[in-house]
Amino acid sequence: MKKILLVLTIFIAVSACKVNPFTGKKTLNMYPNSSIFPTAFAQYDQFLTDNKTITGTADAKMIASVGQRIASAAERWLTANGYPGYLKDYKWEYNLVDDNTVNAWCMPGGKIVFYTGILPICKGETGVAVVMGHEVAHALADHGAQRMSAGQLQQIGAVAGNVLIQDDKTKGMFNQAYGVGSQVGVMLPFSRGHETEADRIGLQIMAIAGYNPDEAAELWKRMKANSGGQAQPEFMSTHPSNDTRINNLTAWAPAAREEAKKFGVTTFK
Repeated sequence: MKKILLVLTIFIAVSACKVNPFTGKKTLNMYPNSSIFPTAFAQYDQFLTDNKTITGTADAKMIASVGQRIASAAERWLTANGYPGYLKDYKWEYNLVDDNTVNAWCMPGGKIVFYTGILPICKGETGVAVVMGHEVAHALADHGAQRMSAGQLQQIGAVAGNVLIQDDKTKGMFNQAYGVGSQVGVMLPFSRGHETEADRIGLQIMAIAGYNPDEAAELWKRMKANSGGQAQPEFMSTHPSNDTRINNLTAWAPAAREEAKKFGVTTFK
């Protein structure tokens, strides 16, 4: 039984890999689009039913317009870099929801929500493009499926440990240590890595869409000011710190401009 669990874990980790077209790296992904997208679409529709969606306003139209430009830029990049048809199963949708929460999110397959609470910090179309690029990047890089896959392996590891350890006292110590260790040492860094990756991919895509990548760092300065400096230590958070993001985005902006030039984009909003 012990050997079977070990072999199963190794097999899953090795076989469930998919190449991220933006980084060229293999990623852990046990869930094909055909499996995860229908569930995500259904959950998104239910969310819209349960919440107040704003339609027909200038802000709602702007969210949809920026989203379409960002998604089109992503498709241009993917096609130019040898990934035509990569987005064939995606069903892009962009909705503005009446909620004071300063947030936006994207489900697998391209279902995006902006809360009205983030719009004052965006300060217009280019700020929205910063956030939209980041959220679209999560969908492009299959981060949702990767998080689910990592969670599955975390559970397998816990089961394996409990099977291998026979002594109840030792088993209790293992479960406590494994819970904290796997979360702080693996799952949280994994999530922060996704956020950093989405920042970088999103910056590149927004530039190709014609939006000024220099504005990304400025948006995060406003996010930092809005938080009032209150934040968890980075190692305890699912997201990089505001300062880390500001520094990264500032450093990456010139490369995003150069990437946009390859697509004939030399002026930005």
